[in-house]
Amino acid sequence: MANTFWHKQTLGRPLFPDLLWSRPENKAQAGKLLIIGGNVNSFAAAGEAYREAIKSGIGTVRVILPDSLQKTVGRVFEAGEYAPSTPSGSFSRPALAEMLDKSQWADGVLLAGDFGRNSETAIVLEQFIQKYTGQLTLAQDAADYFVKTPKALLNRNQTLLVLSFAQLQKITISSGFTQAFTFDMDLLRLVNTLHDFSQSQAASIIVKHMDTTIVAQSGQVSSTKLETDQDIWRVKTATHSAVWWLQNPTHTFEALTTSLVEG
Repeated sequence: MANTFWHKQTLGRPLFPDLLWSRPENKAQAGKLLIIGGNVNSFAAAGEAYREAIKSGIGTVRVILPDSLQKTVGRVFEAGEYAPSTPSGSFSRPALAEMLDKSQWADGVLLAGDFGRNSETAIVLEQFIQKYTGQLTLAQDAADYFVKTPKALLNRNQTLLVLSFAQLQKITISSGFTQAFTFDMDLLRLVNTLHDFSQSQAASIIVKHMDTTIVAQSGQVSSTKLETDQDIWRVKTATHSAVWWLQNPTHTFEALTTSLVEG
């Protein structure tokens, strides 16, 4: 008997066209997204997320960067706001207050990545996801901070993890999930395994395997076949997903799935 949880989508045939037709008509109704990311060596993820959020139709977007970037980025990226950084240029503990304050303004928060590897930043991100209760999307190396303690994310409501396949492997192993995600598994097996895994998790997951992007949320799974494989995809996908989700907060699965055909 065919399963009822797997929904197949192509770029030319969206599963939920009503969402495409009912997008907000003006910025005041299109939501507010807060993007957090960067370290002294890079703000590429935050910059890309800012551009993609505008492309995706966000109403208002704000970006928090570590203040170690202010001298080099301030003149070329006027949208940036700055929070305290460590001597090595990553977010420091005092940045938490700034993040939490700005998150109260937002309808959703995107931890876009390029955080670097820093023990103090790890504490900041851990405390942020505990204290902030709204819609939260993680991309790129933001998820790496929770590979060894994934239940903090997996058990958190209103959470979306946009993961590489390798990150998915590490997180599921650390969580104690007994089924293996392997690079050689076919699409059917991957969908079935994600179905099993996501049934017991509060968080939603987006992962790409070869030329297919997959959404898993509360046991429901959608697959979207791409026209060509994309090596660099996580920040763009996370941003579009975050925007669609905050614009359709009561239709999480449908919003995440539709975001994949939008651009």
